[in-house]
Amino acid sequence: MKLKDISTSVPKKDHKGKVSGQLAYISDVKVENMVYGVLVRSPIAYGKILSIHLPNLPEGYEAVGAEHIPGPNYVKIIQEDQPIFANEWVNYIGEPILMLVGEDLDTLYSLLNEVKVEFEKHQAIYTLEDAIQQKSSSGVVMANYEFGESLENISAIEQGAHKIIEEKYDTGYQEHIYLEPQGMLAIYKDDEIVVQGSMQCLYYIKNALISALACGDDEVRVVQSPTGGGFGGKEDFPSMMACHVAVAAKAVKKSVMLVFDRSEDMVVTTKRHPAKLHYRTALDKEGNILSMCVDIFLDGGANAGLSSVVLQRALINSAGVYKIPHFHAKGYVLKTNTVPNGAFRGFGAPQSFAGIESHIGHLSKLANIEPLDYKRKYLVKQGDPTITKGKFRDPILVEDMIEDLLNTSKYQKKKEEFHRYNQQNHRYKKGIGTSLFLHGCGFTGSGERDHIKATVKLVKSKDDKVMLKISNSDMGQGIYTTLSKIVAKELDLPFDRVIYPIPDTKEVPDSGPTVASRTTMIVGKLLERAAQKLKAHWQTGVEQEVVENYVHREMIPWDEKTFTGDAYPAYSWGVNIVEVEVDRLTGNVKLGKVYANYEVGKVIDDRIMKGQIDGGLAQGLAYGYLEKMTTHQGRIQQKSISDYGPPTSLDVVPIESKVFDNPYADGPYGAKGAGELTLIGGAPAVQAAIEDALQTSFQQIPITPEVIMESLWMKEGEEG
Repeated sequence: MKLKDISTSVPKKDHKGKVSGQLAYISDVKVENMVYGVLVRSPIAYGKILSIHLPNLPEGYEAVGAEHIPGPNYVKIIQEDQPIFANEWVNYIGEPILMLVGEDLDTLYSLLNEVKVEFEKHQAIYTLEDAIQQKSSSGVVMANYEFGESLENISAIEQGAHKIIEEKYDTGYQEHIYLEPQGMLAIYKDDEIVVQGSMQCLYYIKNALISALACGDDEVRVVQSPTGGGFGGKEDFPSMMACHVAVAAKAVKKSVMLVFDRSEDMVVTTKRHPAKLHYRTALDKEGNILSMCVDIFLDGGANAGLSSVVLQRALINSAGVYKIPHFHAKGYVLKTNTVPNGAFRGFGAPQSFAGIESHIGHLSKLANIEPLDYKRKYLVKQGDPTITKGKFRDPILVEDMIEDLLNTSKYQKKKEEFHRYNQQNHRYKKGIGTSLFLHGCGFTGSGERDHIKATVKLVKSKDDKVMLKISNSDMGQGIYTTLSKIVAKELDLPFDRVIYPIPDTKEVPDSGPTVASRTTMIVGKLLERAAQKLKAHWQTGVEQEVVENYVHREMIPWDEKTFTGDAYPAYSWGVNIVEVEVDRLTGNVKLGKVYANYEVGKVIDDRIMKGQIDGGLAQGLAYGYLEKMTTHQGRIQQKSISDYGPPTSLDVVPIESKVFDNPYADGPYGAKGAGELTLIGGAPAVQAAIEDALQTSFQQIPITPEVIMESLWMKEGEEG
């Protein structure tokens, strides 16, 4: 089958294996001389380890801890603050102290209960609010950035303002709920350790292993197993698990398997960072914005991980899609003695967009202007500067997307209908809300050039099949298919003659991690260029190899210290409209219709893009009103999917969506990033719809039934 239009859908490369159930995930794998591992974890939030008492271990069962690590005892990510095995201090409930390994899992779990660890307990920081109060203390601030207009200038503007509006906004945890829990296997060989498992970033893991094992590049090999979902949860966390199994395998000279059940996965793995956002906005008499200051506080948990980069993303998105005059932003990642937080689809942007869309919506009410009309007054346009003094270079189609959705949804007519309905019905109230949003594609600033330095390879066999040699992981998002399509189209080859083997660091160069909405745009472009070279030198029946390296687009240079320059080479855009019905008696929210327009350059596969839209919106909407995760005294309270409450098929409604063409010159066939964008607008749109239904304001997500009922009681109390 040859491809005519790149966007036309084709059967996914991994379709048969998944649908038939024949695809082997990591927990299905069995190898010779394999044992299982279970982790002894800290039961306290913060304290010093005084002693560890092990039971008598049966023959063939061993304990592996910090003393068995050949290299330094930390997981190599950004900062050196995350121990592989805690051997002196513990910083959160669930932190790994040691691993028990043996043939039988039941025996291991029985032994686990017999391990006794004595601690000297210390006062923990349990909440982000507590961390903010202690911000001046050493060790609490993990990262901080500040940029924008000087506070002196803003102070002068505020003195002449008609009104100063201050708002605080809270966002909670979000759990990834990937279908396949975390799992990792280290296969022991005399000359190398092979680590395979459910992962997004092979070379992150390989670099962490080289550090932990103090070994050479050729002594460690990382292989991705079929991966049942990631959403960022398999970006940073698998590096720790990989170190656990590799250190254990090296110590006991056997292959070691570590797989979490759902409850362990939910309690100890990384989450979306809870955030507190503070807004201070100066207005004139007509309600026009004169200046705005935004302070962002992220709960990093016990270890820094990727939190500094998540904070950068949150700050870069802190003004939303708006050109705000005299804008200033600063942000902090603060340490708490809770489970470390990390990468999650959207990477700091969902928190910022939930906050800024809410704040702009509330300002519109003060100005007595319809929310969408107020938002459109401040929309950025092509050629405008970004808040980091970069530039929006490419055409921006948001106004066209808004107009299209207004017509499709019959927005104005619905608002009038819902107003009449609400006047006649005391118990049920209907509302409609909007969100406008963008997402930067690729790594922040010059990250692709200075840190990632992606390389791809194409290998043609004698029978003229072409193999993609790249390190990017398909975790359900469909890159086996989309990247193969790009190469097949460029070479004018049948789709089935392009092969994309499961990535293996022994076979593939480092084409960068599968994160940051970069894979299709960045890696796809490299593959397109490699295919063009191969086509130009094609020799039938001859083995050939082509290598292509990343070339950075000329832009305004990024300065991380001053937070200035072009944060991204390109942006994708979105508009959502959501209808809801709220039950005033129970606080339950029922979704009505959901409308969504997106601009992602050029779609590489229509059906895969529709999957990204439906899945991303389901995740984003749930972040706004359904999914609730909490901690108490440092302990995660939700240990099962039913406790946590992600959307089921009964919660998800049909989504009417459309994608606008706006090809981007530096993307393959004009493609930009799409995977994260589709999540971002869901939460602010559903909040706006709930506010419209109840004619009240909220300063947080998720807006659960409890939040709604408390708001209604307070409102009735004020009116009474």
